[in-house]
Amino acid sequence: MKTKLAFALVLLLIVPVAAAVGADEAAPNFTATDSYGHRHSLAEYKGKFVVLEWHNQGCPYTKKHYESGNMQKLQKLWTSRGVVWFTVISSAPGEQGYVTAQQENDYVKRMGAAPTAVLLDPSGALGHLYGAKTTPDMFVINPQGQLIYEGAIDDKATVEQSDIAGAVNYVTAALEESMAGKAVLVTASRPYGCSVKYAH
Repeated sequence: MKTKLAFALVLLLIVPVAAAVGADEAAPNFTATDSYGHRHSLAEYKGKFVVLEWHNQGCPYTKKHYESGNMQKLQKLWTSRGVVWFTVISSAPGEQGYVTAQQENDYVKRMGAAPTAVLLDPSGALGHLYGAKTTPDMFVINPQGQLIYEGAIDDKATVEQSDIAGAVNYVTAALEESMAGKAVLVTASRPYGCSVKYAH
């Protein structure tokens, strides 16, 4: 009963849309709870750039960017410039990547990660709202609340850490171009990684 109630409450916190959002559309609002029990809504961050990063500790593609330190570097760089960075975990209980709040907080500390917060989404409501497909899957929202990029973190769809140095990072490009008042050249790409482990 408690599980059903919690699932219902999570659904109530998410603004439903008919289909996954696309680049240059208004990013759907959401309210979600982080790994410390704090609630965050997209609406409260209007006026700031927001990055959503779908995550799964057990995924080799996620490991590529965390064990190399690449994701942490990006988190620190962009949060230092005022960007709100949410790591999102949509793995369902019993599926790869599912973690408790404490397990995630221990992981963040151990890995030296630096997101603004980690949003726990075990029901998959937030993931389905944005149509997140893989880990990682990246979304960039501008201060006006528009989605300006969605897709892969970069153009090297491999698990090799050595490929990071020569990759074009789409998230960085979208943020730099938009902050400079330029049009974002690549607004969408095919995400690569492990499939998000939603509840069946």
